[in-house]
Amino acid sequence: MSRILIAEDEERIASFVERGLRGNGFVTTVVGDGETAYTEAVSGAYDLLVLDIGLPRVDGFTVLRRLREARVSMPVVILTARDSVRDTVAGLQGGADDYLAKPFAFEELLARIRLRLRTDSPGTPDATVLRVGDLELDLRTRRAVVGDRSVDLTAREFLLAEMFCRHPDQVLSREQLLSQVWGFDFDPGSNVVDVYIRYLRRKLGQERIETVRGMGYRLLP
Repeated sequence: MSRILIAEDEERIASFVERGLRGNGFVTTVVGDGETAYTEAVSGAYDLLVLDIGLPRVDGFTVLRRLREARVSMPVVILTARDSVRDTVAGLQGGADDYLAKPFAFEELLARIRLRLRTDSPGTPDATVLRVGDLELDLRTRRAVVGDRSVDLTAREFLLAEMFCRHPDQVLSREQLLSQVWGFDFDPGSNVVDVYIRYLRRKLGQERIETVRGMGYRLLP
């Protein structure tokens, strides 16, 4: 069971990320400042660090630099409100393994974390392709295939399809899909889920995703 260190000073976001990761089987620890993040990260007790750049006391860039100087090779996923090219380059050149800007979809963060943990552990089985019936999703290339037909999905459509493929034959409520695919700032009154379900049905097949009245949607195996 992988242990994830979450360094995030915004309580709402930290809680959102921690809840989602724990729900997917990870052991998590949350810290709210850069100095504590560094102390915890160098302890060797964690498999991956989710690191916010705008931390108090010591910012995330400094934490990252100090970790790499200390030869800590643990994967680091930067999570930040800064979405400029300059900050992205600075983070990756500083030793980050991935970079995700807020607001973000939890499923995207989860996919990146799983990918980094697999990449860092070459002895683990390859699980980068999800298959449900004749539907296949390649998480590395973000490519979808139905039977022998390649299907072009937008980034959000792919995340929604991935959510269904990770929970085949399970009813997923609109609230679950909004929270996991559209992120922590979703509008609970939005009909965006229904709209994207229609998009997916057109591309993957009308009968593949079942509407369960009053409950949500289910991907049929």
